Amino acid sequence: MSTPYKGKGRCFGEYRCPKCKRGWMSANSWANYGQECTQCKINVMPHKQRPLLKPDGLDKSDPNKRHPQDLCEKCKALGRYCRDTYY
Repeated sequence: MSTPYKGKGRCFGEYRCPKCKRGWMSANSWANYGQECTQCKINVMPHKQRPLLKPDGLDKSDPNKRHPQDLCEKCKALGRYCRDTYY
């Protein structure tokens, strides 16, 4: 499935689970990769993405916050933490 963002690097993404309607944001979003809903355990693709360098007020990420690698499709595909990847 395709995502709004087509770049090679990490971006900021907004997600909404189609099953439970839970929403979340992530500064570890990637083109054509989703994240798993913590409640429904289904992969959810981002409905909105934008480059990290163009904040609009909501996308302030906390670098100390743990990224749930077990829920990230990119981390699973790489077999390691996706934030250490540039492409």
